Amino acid sequence: QVDLVESGGGLVQAGGSLRLSCSASGLTFSTYAMGWFRQAPGQEREFVGAIRKDGGVTYYAHFVQGRFTVSRDNDQNTVYLQMNSLTLEDTAVYYCGAGFVASARTDEYRYWGQGTQVTVSS
Repeated sequence: QVDLVESGGGLVQAGGSLRLSCSASGLTFSTYAMGWFRQAPGQEREFVGAIRKDGGVTYYAHFVQGRFTVSRDNDQNTVYLQMNSLTLEDTAVYYCGAGFVASARTDEYRYWGQGTQVTVSS
């Protein structure tokens, strides 16, 4: 059974930072690309960032604008999303996904976590 478990979400003031983690089990982590997506109420799930299997290349959505960083530790089976300079518009449930390619498309990801809530307050 594959499990992806996100953690690190919470309430933060605008301008603050959070670091999300996604711990994977039940799969050979180093053979999967990992992605971060988010979903705000009433909106579709949208791409945030992704990282290739070996961590050598990352991709980001345009709205990240250098504020977020995706990284991974294949020894710990964990992928991270460091978020800085958070704004109210970053409020959403954040999900990690595991797939064969680092993609902005949700249908490229085979496994998903349950999500972690990030709320940014003014």
